[in-house]
Amino acid sequence: MATRKLSATMPLPSSDVYATARGPLARLASPLAARARRRRHERFFVHTGIGAQARILDVGCGRLGLRALEPGLDIIGVDLVDRPDYPGPFVRADATKRLPFDDGEFDLVYCSSVIEHVLPTERAAFAAELRRVARGWLVQTPSRSFPVEPHALLPFVHWLPRRLARPYWRLGAADPDEEIALLSRRELEGLFGPARPERLGPLVKSWVCVRPPER
Repeated sequence: MATRKLSATMPLPSSDVYATARGPLARLASPLAARARRRRHERFFVHTGIGAQARILDVGCGRLGLRALEPGLDIIGVDLVDRPDYPGPFVRADATKRLPFDDGEFDLVYCSSVIEHVLPTERAAFAAELRRVARGWLVQTPSRSFPVEPHALLPFVHWLPRRLARPYWRLGAADPDEEIALLSRRELEGLFGPARPERLGPLVKSWVCVRPPER
C-alpha cells in the first residue's frame, strides 16, 4: 500500500542527473544534463500556465525531481521504490496500475525522463493514469532520433538490434541490466498529444508534451 511521508525540513539532496551512473562519461555528461534541465525549466511556468498555488504530482520523482528546481511548490513525489531522502510528501506507487488519487486531483502531473523506462506494453496504461489524476501535464522524454543514448551515453546503441545492443550497452554508464526503450515523436504524441522539440544544435535531443490545466 502506498504511504505518504512528510520531510519538508530535510536539506535537499544532490540533483545530479548522473549521480548513480558509472564511469567517466557520466562525470562529463552531468553538467551538460543539468544545463539542459535548467533551460527547459526556464519556460516551465509559461508553458504550463500554473501559479504558485498549483498542486503538482511528480511521477518518477527519484531522490528529488522537480523539487531540485522548485522546492517551494506544492509537490507530491511518486516512485516505484521508497525514497527516504525525498524532501516532501511522497507516495510509493506504480502508475502503470492505479495511483491512490482521485480523478483530476492535481493541477499538473510532471514526468521527466521516466516513460522510456516503462515497458512498451504498459505505456498506454501509464499515460492514461497520468491523464486521469491531473488536469494538465508536462511529460518529457529523450528523443529516439538523437544519436547518443542518454542513459548509457553511447552513440547508436539504441538503434541496434537487441542481440548487438546488449553487449555494447554494458560498456556504457547505465545499469547493464536496465531495460530502456526510447520513444519516437509519434509514439509520445499518441499518448500525450502534441510534442515540441528540445534541440542540441540541429538535432532533437528530447520531446516535451505540455497541456496546461483546464480552467
